Amino acid sequence: MTAAGDLVLSTAVRLLAQPATPDATLPPSTVPDVDVTPGVWGFVAIAFVAIATVLIIVDMSRRVRRTRYRGEVREQIEAERAEAGAAAARLGDEPRPRADDDLGDDDRRDDDLGDGPDRPDRL
Repeated sequence: MTAAGDLVLSTAVRLLAQPATPDATLPPSTVPDVDVTPGVWGFVAIAFVAIATVLIIVDMSRRVRRTRYRGEVREQIEAERAEAGAAAARLGDEPRPRADDDLGDDDRRDDDLGDGPDRPDRL
């Protein structure tokens, strides 16, 4: 090998043999712990997240409750219709058509009512 090759090889070995950190411990901090705080903006950000979370949970629980109540009402209506149909069949009468048969699906009728504040059944 040449002198230049020996120099490059010895330099590479020295660089690779260096430890990653000269000391495994960090020096003690010179900043007092009292001065290391999130500050006003940190408090505002956390307060905003907490308030938004509470509002989202309240809104979600209302929506779930409303959906559950609508399902229960639909089941009651279907049970009453089945009972009325069975009673009419026992008596031999034809069941009378509903006044709102032209609307079709109950879901569509519920959606037509909307969720406005003037709805009396809004929970």
